[in-house]
Amino acid sequence: MTRLEAACEVHRFEGHGAMPHDELVARIAGKHALVSLITDVIDRPVIEAGTALRVIANVAVGCNNIDIVSARERGVIVTNTPDVLTDATADFTLALILAVTRRLSEGERMLRRGDWKGWAFDQLLGMQLRGRQLGVIGFGRIGRAVAARASAFGMAIAHTSRFGQGMPLDRLLSTSDIVSLHVPLTPETHHLIGQAELARMKRSAYLVNTTRGPVVDETALALALRNRLIAGAALDVYENEPEVHSDLLSLDNVVLAPHLGSATTETRTAMADLAASNVIAVLSGESPLTRVL
Repeated sequence: MTRLEAACEVHRFEGHGAMPHDELVARIAGKHALVSLITDVIDRPVIEAGTALRVIANVAVGCNNIDIVSARERGVIVTNTPDVLTDATADFTLALILAVTRRLSEGERMLRRGDWKGWAFDQLLGMQLRGRQLGVIGFGRIGRAVAARASAFGMAIAHTSRFGQGMPLDRLLSTSDIVSLHVPLTPETHHLIGQAELARMKRSAYLVNTTRGPVVDETALALALRNRLIAGAALDVYENEPEVHSDLLSLDNVVLAPHLGSATTETRTAMADLAASNVIAVLSGESPLTRVL
């Protein structure tokens, strides 16, 4: 904020959560730059109301909250914050993988309820990672970083991408012990994992999602988990955040986290700083550092 305030007049939203859409439409008039979070819906009405708008700096890698077509039509630059959150998100993905395969959440709940009666030879047996296959769907920066970390645990890596590289999706789903999602949310990836895809997975397999909630059909996932069509899932993102599918909340074989993938002090600070740098560059007549559009 200090950097932005030194470069331009800054108008803040002081409320909790995202600014109400009507208020955003009203307040964008006359503004030359907008710093947005993934919870902010920057649609056509917002962009058209921002007649002086020159740049939208999204504090995220994904830009599915922004109407890219409208921005392009109005000549508005869109930037994001790639790279700086890769390590934090990859670390957290591995944390979720370990939590779900070693049944960490189940064990903690047991202990907190007072149900733990002491060490037992066959208590909460999980799955060892060494020798297992990790299937990475979306082999960009974060997907590759997750694969590198999983390799250190002795896992074999299979991957597929939206550009047709790597293993075909059907084969990846049917052969992987853990499937981790790292694709952007687009019309093509909406419900990429649904009933048919879950049915192709091993009954002993786990699904991990740290990308965007709507990539997974939560109703289909809850059904698959309840019927043990897959062994478990670990989710950091949800279809209708902050709401979580009620069936998922009642299941023991799913680990649920409140969208914490990039939530380290270092990473969020770097994301904010990069967004500020993009705004200052554009308003100074220079090229932004991380331009999406």
